[in-house]
Amino acid sequence: MPRLLITRRLPDPVLKAARARFDVTLRDDTTPMSADELAEAMTQYDAILPTLGDRLSEDAFRGEIRCRLLANFGVGYNHIDVAAAKAAGIAVSNTPGAVTDATADIAMTLMLMTCRRAGEGERMLRAGHWGGWHPTQLLGQHVSGKTVGILGMGRIGKAIARRCHFGFGMDVVFHNRSQVQDAGVPARQLATPAEVAGQADVLIAALPATPETWHMINADVFAAMKPTAVFVNIARGDIVDEAALIAALKAGAIAGAGLDVYEFEPEVPEALTAMENVTLLPHLGTATEEVRTAMGMMAVDNLVAFFDGRDLPNPV
Repeated sequence: MPRLLITRRLPDPVLKAARARFDVTLRDDTTPMSADELAEAMTQYDAILPTLGDRLSEDAFRGEIRCRLLANFGVGYNHIDVAAAKAAGIAVSNTPGAVTDATADIAMTLMLMTCRRAGEGERMLRAGHWGGWHPTQLLGQHVSGKTVGILGMGRIGKAIARRCHFGFGMDVVFHNRSQVQDAGVPARQLATPAEVAGQADVLIAALPATPETWHMINADVFAAMKPTAVFVNIARGDIVDEAALIAALKAGAIAGAGLDVYEFEPEVPEALTAMENVTLLPHLGTATEEVRTAMGMMAVDNLVAFFDGRDLPNPV
C-alpha cells in the first residue's frame, strides 16, 4: 500500500478510511511541521495529507522526492508553493465545498457578536461586574436592514450574502476580481474594495489568500469605511494589513472588528486582545465534527482517486 503521512490528527472516521487504503503514519502532534520535517517527509512518503500551517515552501521540494500528491486538508492552500510542487511532479488537491456553510456561519457569529457587543457583555458578566439591566447598557448596532459589503464572492461569499439578505434583510454590495453573473441574491458588484468599504455597515472578507490578495485590505480600505462600520475576517490573515487594522481601531476610524484569522497566526497582537470592541476567535471557521469529517473524507477521496489512476476530484 502507498505510504501516507497525515500531519495532524483528524476525526476517527477519516483515519479509518485512510488506513483501509494506505500505510498511514499519523503525526500525533497539534503543531505544524517544520520546514526540515516536511522536506524529509517528501523523501519518505508517497503522499502527504497536510493542513494549515504546514508550510510547504520551495525549500521543501529538494532531494530525492518520493511524494507524488499533497492532499491538502482545507480549501485554502496558501501554505503550499503549488508551482514548486508541480515543477517537482507533485499533484495538489484541496477540499472545497465542505467548508462553505460552516465558514459562513462563523461570519454571522462574528458580525452579531461584534455589532451587539456580545463578547464584551460576557466578559463583564463572568468578571462579576454586571449590576443588572438598564436601558443604556452595552448599546450596540442593529444589523437588520443595514448594508453588508463582501470582499470575495466565491462559494463562501455567496453563502454569507444569502444569510445576510434572507436572514437579516441586508442590502449586499461586493467586490470580486472577476465578474459575477449571479450572486444568488440581489447585489451590486463594485469596482474596488474601497468602494465596497465606503458603502458597508459591515465589511466581511471572504477572499482566498494568494500573492495578488496579500494586504488587499489595507489602510486605504479602512480609511474608506464609515466610523460606525465593523470589519469581519473569516478568510486568511495575510489578506489584511493587521497593523493598519489596529491603527484604524485605535483611531476610532472604524467601530470594531470580528476576527477568526490573523496575519501571523497563532500570534495575536496584544493591541487586539486589549480592545473591548474586537471579537477574537481561534480559527473556528470549519470547527464542527461534521465539517471536519467531510473535509477529511474529501482529502481521502482525492488520495484514492490518484492512486487508482483516476482524475483528482478536487485538483488545485
